[in-house]
Amino acid sequence: MKLDEYLDEFEDLDAEERLEVLMDFGHELPPLGPEHQTLQNRSDCQIQECQTPVYMHVGLENGSVHLAAHVPEKSPTVRGFVAMLVNGLEGTPCEQVLQIPDNMPERLGLRDVLGMTRFRGFTGIVAFIKREIRRLKAAQAS
Repeated sequence: MKLDEYLDEFEDLDAEERLEVLMDFGHELPPLGPEHQTLQNRSDCQIQECQTPVYMHVGLENGSVHLAAHVPEKSPTVRGFVAMLVNGLEGTPCEQVLQIPDNMPERLGLRDVLGMTRFRGFTGIVAFIKREIRRLKAAQAS
């Protein structure tokens, strides 16, 4: 899974470098395709745990995860985290994504730098993705 490669980039960095790398990821958030242009108008796509308005679409196709997200550019750390997830999980089998630890943002090593509220938001983003995958799998099974 590509996400593991991204997270490995943080291992040997100090807190300031980690924060810079995270914000750099924000430049890699793919633009929304035409099918997701109304994403930020849908409350069911908003991640409630985030203070930053983060909107995400989770899709499953042939058992693989596909993500699309909108995060304001004025929120570079949140945007970077979401970009890392969107790019790092694209095409990953849903069962692998469901096995991501709930505290996965801990691997960034930025809890003290980001603060509790933002860190809770990061954890909420991961939880949202996993909830949506479970919901979609249940809908496909019925």
